[in-house]
Amino acid sequence: MITETREIHLGIPSQRLMVQALLEEAGIRLDDKLDFYVGVFDSSDTLLGGAGLCGDVIKCVAVSEAARDLGVTNTLVSRLRQEASSRGLRHLTLFTKPENESVFESLAFHTIGRSHKAILMESNPRGISGYADILRSMAVAGRNGVIIMNCNPFTLGHKYLITEAARRVDHLYVIPVGEDKSLYTYSERVRMIESGCRDIENVIVCPGSRYAVSASTFPSYFLKRIEDTTDVSIALDLDIFARHIAPALGASVRFVGTEPIDMLTSRYNELMKTILPVRGIAVEEIERMTAGGAPVSASRVRAAIAEGNMQEAVSMLPSSSLPVLLAREAADALRAELHATPKPGLVDEADTGAHHDMDLSLMERSINAITPFFERIIENAQASPEALQQIGRDAEKAMLDETRGVNTHRGAIFAMSLALVAFMRLIETGVNVTQESLSSEISMVAQSISRPQGTHGAATYQKYSSPGALDNARAGYRQLFDSWLPFLRANLSHHHYQLLTLLKIMAEISDSNVLHRAGPDGALFVRQEAARLLGDFSISAMKRANECFVERNISPGGAADMLALTLLIHKLTS
Repeated sequence: MITETREIHLGIPSQRLMVQALLEEAGIRLDDKLDFYVGVFDSSDTLLGGAGLCGDVIKCVAVSEAARDLGVTNTLVSRLRQEASSRGLRHLTLFTKPENESVFESLAFHTIGRSHKAILMESNPRGISGYADILRSMAVAGRNGVIIMNCNPFTLGHKYLITEAARRVDHLYVIPVGEDKSLYTYSERVRMIESGCRDIENVIVCPGSRYAVSASTFPSYFLKRIEDTTDVSIALDLDIFARHIAPALGASVRFVGTEPIDMLTSRYNELMKTILPVRGIAVEEIERMTAGGAPVSASRVRAAIAEGNMQEAVSMLPSSSLPVLLAREAADALRAELHATPKPGLVDEADTGAHHDMDLSLMERSINAITPFFERIIENAQASPEALQQIGRDAEKAMLDETRGVNTHRGAIFAMSLALVAFMRLIETGVNVTQESLSSEISMVAQSISRPQGTHGAATYQKYSSPGALDNARAGYRQLFDSWLPFLRANLSHHHYQLLTLLKIMAEISDSNVLHRAGPDGALFVRQEAARLLGDFSISAMKRANECFVERNISPGGAADMLALTLLIHKLTS
């Protein structure tokens, strides 16, 4: 029989209905999360079989009864492997019915977990066994327990659960969820967990993987909804844990926190208590830590941050989580400034402004390069001025290495580092963070910083006696707290509040970048133009101003740094 293999577009109703009919005949529901689907057709354009990809997972494989002996499954899998390879995916997993196990074994897939309705197979013969070997190398003899947690972010609730569990075993293994489908990346979550557990001697943080609470084993977890396949996925996930992970670690108990709110997690815990004891693994449920009558949870922290209540968020976090969380806020503020469009003379989504040596992509890479140093400086908030300045120099070096010598964020590194150090010092000494206390602490930190040499700010200070970045910091950024921050907050409902705040700053600041490029006359022009735009704001006027700034080679980079700092301090003092 002559057949043709081609992609099927599930967004086209007629093609979707055709696939649904094929799957219904096989007793399979179409997965809405598939991002690629391929079919084999005969000469009369009848669909003989189909299979799809959801990331690196093969799903919804079905072959019509009439084509069972035509090698259609082999053709489908071969085509999916080609597609996966083009996406850089080398390790595929396969979700299918138990009765198809032998078919896919003949195509070099290996079973790693099973439930009564489904099995999970993988193409890498050393996949699960390789991960088990890593866990085995970390195992220590004794009564061992395991906690698998996402920690998005790591809260006081997680710390409490780990501390209580660690008291009940000789060794406690904490396995982070390996998928990068959370607000905080896998590497950020691991750093928070490791920092948070550093003072608990019998806790060992293991690497996460695709084999525990992942898109392969438990996709419903990342959708936060219960579906008709949820119990099947949970059973598969728990089977893999009991079959491979627990034995590798010599674990005889798994710990979970009580779950009164999230119905999905509650269902997972319920099935865990049914499935694991039969496999020789006890399940111990620990009462969740509460605050304000509700469990301390990562979702509450994320909600508090989203609602602009940083103080509430911080109250639910150990100080060990703050470097990651605050560095992320600093990076987000820098990105918000960068992407505000259009800006006069500055790099944004529309153009490069008055710059010929930087663009949006370079600025993004620069932000990525300096963010780890924000973490470092927060971790070392109580260090000497010399140590803090060295971290700042290290951040500048990382920036210049990434940008091949272009100064993209030197001013932002200085200003944001001061604010982050001041905020952390207040938190660590138990002082309530207010606008006044933060301004005062920034001033105190800045007093110990020596005046830099060889910068545009230093040159303009000597030439024009104009206050620079250090002078503004030593004054506790009074303009920011007295004028720019209140203005930003008064305009939050405006769609372009970031651009309005930038103009407010440009109209008031003594910008060393502008003085360096255009002198006192140029600086006066910028302040007057910003005030005019602020009084009669429109996007078209901003675009015309950008053309004018570019023609005059003016870039208000100091104002851009202060916009990012204002956005950050808005979050820190909310």
